[in-house]
Amino acid sequence: MKVEREVEIAAPPEEVYDLIADPERLGEWVTIHQYVDGNAPDELVKGARMTQCLKLAGRSFKVKWTVAESDRPRLLAWEGRGPMRSKAKVVNTLTPTDTGTHFSYVNEYSLPGGPLGNMAGPVVRRVTTGEVDKTLQKLRELLE
Repeated sequence: MKVEREVEIAAPPEEVYDLIADPERLGEWVTIHQYVDGNAPDELVKGARMTQCLKLAGRSFKVKWTVAESDRPRLLAWEGRGPMRSKAKVVNTLTPTDTGTHFSYVNEYSLPGGPLGNMAGPVVRRVTTGEVDKTLQKLRELLE
Protein backbone atom coordinates (compact mmCIF):
# COMPACT_ATOMS: atom_id res chain seq x y z
CA MET A 1 0.00 0.00 0.00
CA LYS A 2 1.17 3.51 -0.68
CA VAL A 3 0.01 6.96 0.38
CA GLU A 4 1.48 10.04 -1.30
CA ARG A 5 0.72 13.63 -0.39
CA GLU A 6 2.21 17.08 -0.99
CA VAL A 7 1.79 20.43 0.71
CA GLU A 8 3.21 23.92 0.34
CA ILE A 9 4.56 25.40 3.57
CA ALA A 10 5.44 29.09 3.93
CA ALA A 11 8.63 28.39 5.88
CA PRO A 12 12.18 27.63 4.74
CA PRO A 13 13.18 23.96 4.35
CA GLU A 14 15.61 24.22 7.29
CA GLU A 15 12.77 25.10 9.68
CA VAL A 16 10.53 22.36 8.32
CA TYR A 17 13.32 19.80 8.54
CA ASP A 18 14.24 20.77 12.10
CA LEU A 19 10.65 20.20 13.19
CA ILE A 20 10.12 16.85 11.46
CA ALA A 21 13.53 15.56 12.64
CA ASP A 22 12.79 16.25 16.33
CA PRO A 23 11.21 13.17 17.98
CA GLU A 24 10.12 15.26 20.96
CA ARG A 25 7.82 17.29 18.68
CA LEU A 26 6.08 14.40 16.86
CA GLY A 27 2.99 14.78 19.03
CA GLU A 28 2.58 18.39 17.89
CA TRP A 29 1.86 17.48 14.29
CA VAL A 30 1.53 13.70 13.70
CA THR A 31 -2.14 12.98 14.40
CA ILE A 32 -1.70 9.24 15.05
CA HIS A 33 1.36 9.67 17.31
CA GLN A 34 0.86 8.65 20.94
CA TYR A 35 4.39 8.53 22.38
CA VAL A 36 7.95 7.38 21.84
CA ASP A 37 8.66 4.27 23.88
CA GLY A 38 11.84 4.59 25.94
CA ASN A 39 14.54 7.09 25.09
CA ALA A 40 14.13 8.93 21.83
CA PRO A 41 17.21 10.07 19.94
CA ASP A 42 17.87 13.82 20.06
CA GLU A 43 17.51 14.02 16.30
CA LEU A 44 16.46 11.64 13.54
CA VAL A 45 19.82 11.24 11.78
CA LYS A 46 20.86 8.25 9.66
CA GLY A 47 21.01 5.12 11.80
CA ALA A 48 18.98 6.58 14.69
CA ARG A 49 16.39 4.22 16.16
CA MET A 50 13.21 4.70 18.13
CA THR A 51 10.03 2.85 18.96
CA GLN A 52 6.89 4.87 18.38
CA CYS A 53 3.42 4.05 19.66
CA LEU A 54 0.75 5.02 17.14
CA LYS A 55 -3.03 4.83 17.12
CA LEU A 56 -5.00 4.40 13.90
CA ALA A 57 -8.71 3.61 13.64
CA GLY A 58 -8.94 3.06 17.38
CA ARG A 59 -6.09 0.54 17.51
CA SER A 60 -2.76 1.20 19.19
CA PHE A 61 0.41 -0.41 17.88
CA LYS A 62 4.17 0.09 18.04
CA VAL A 63 6.60 0.57 15.18
CA LYS A 64 10.36 0.21 15.54
CA TRP A 65 11.86 2.87 13.26
CA THR A 66 15.38 3.23 11.87
CA VAL A 67 16.37 6.36 9.98
CA ALA A 68 17.43 5.16 6.52
CA GLU A 69 18.40 8.53 5.02
CA SER A 70 18.92 12.02 6.38
CA ASP A 71 20.11 14.93 4.28
CA ARG A 72 19.25 18.17 6.05
CA PRO A 73 17.27 20.08 4.82
CA ARG A 74 16.21 18.04 1.79
CA LEU A 75 15.38 14.48 2.78
CA LEU A 76 14.40 12.42 5.81
CA ALA A 77 13.41 8.79 5.40
CA TRP A 78 12.86 6.04 7.90
CA GLU A 79 11.94 2.36 7.77
CA GLY A 80 9.87 0.57 10.34
CA ARG A 81 8.71 -2.80 11.53
CA GLY A 82 5.32 -3.11 13.15
CA PRO A 83 3.14 -5.86 14.56
CA MET A 84 2.97 -9.26 12.89
CA ARG A 85 5.84 -8.57 10.47
CA SER A 86 4.26 -5.47 8.97
CA LYS A 87 6.67 -2.99 7.39
CA ALA A 88 6.62 0.70 6.55
CA LYS A 89 8.86 3.22 4.84
CA VAL A 90 8.26 6.96 5.13
CA VAL A 91 10.07 9.41 2.84
CA ASN A 92 9.84 13.17 3.42
CA THR A 93 11.28 15.32 0.64
CA LEU A 94 11.67 19.08 1.07
CA THR A 95 12.22 21.34 -1.93
CA PRO A 96 12.82 25.09 -1.57
CA THR A 97 10.36 27.37 -3.38
CA ASP A 98 10.02 31.12 -3.77
CA THR A 99 7.52 31.13 -0.90
CA GLY A 100 8.99 28.44 1.37
CA THR A 101 8.98 24.66 1.03
CA HIS A 102 7.31 22.10 -1.17
CA PHE A 103 6.88 19.12 1.20
CA SER A 104 6.36 15.67 -0.29
CA TYR A 105 5.32 12.75 1.93
CA VAL A 106 5.32 9.10 0.80
CA ASN A 107 4.36 6.21 3.07
CA GLU A 108 4.68 2.67 1.75
CA TYR A 109 3.50 -0.06 4.09
CA SER A 110 2.44 -3.67 4.24
CA LEU A 111 -0.47 -4.75 6.37
CA PRO A 112 -0.25 -7.61 8.86
CA GLY A 113 -2.31 -10.73 8.27
CA GLY A 114 -1.29 -11.68 4.72
CA PRO A 115 -4.20 -12.03 2.25
CA LEU A 116 -6.78 -11.37 4.97
CA GLY A 117 -5.01 -8.16 5.95
CA ASN A 118 -4.84 -7.11 2.31
CA MET A 119 -8.64 -7.37 2.07
CA ALA A 120 -8.83 -4.50 4.58
CA GLY A 121 -6.43 -2.48 2.42
CA PRO A 122 -8.93 -0.03 0.87
CA VAL A 123 -10.40 0.87 4.27
CA VAL A 124 -6.97 1.24 5.87
CA ARG A 125 -5.75 3.37 2.96
CA ARG A 126 -8.76 5.70 3.26
CA VAL A 127 -8.23 6.13 7.02
CA THR A 128 -4.47 6.54 6.61
CA THR A 129 -4.87 9.11 3.83
CA GLY A 130 -7.27 11.14 5.99
CA GLU A 131 -4.81 11.14 8.89
CA VAL A 132 -1.92 12.11 6.61
CA ASP A 133 -3.94 15.05 5.30
CA LYS A 134 -4.67 16.19 8.88
CA THR A 135 -1.03 15.69 9.86
CA LEU A 136 0.30 17.79 6.99
CA GLN A 137 -2.23 20.53 7.77
CA LYS A 138 -1.02 20.59 11.40
CA LEU A 139 2.60 20.72 10.19
CA ARG A 140 1.81 23.67 7.96
CA GLU A 141 -0.06 25.49 10.75
CA LEU A 142 2.84 25.01 13.18
CA LEU A 143 5.33 26.55 10.78
CA GLU A 144 3.34 29.40 9.26
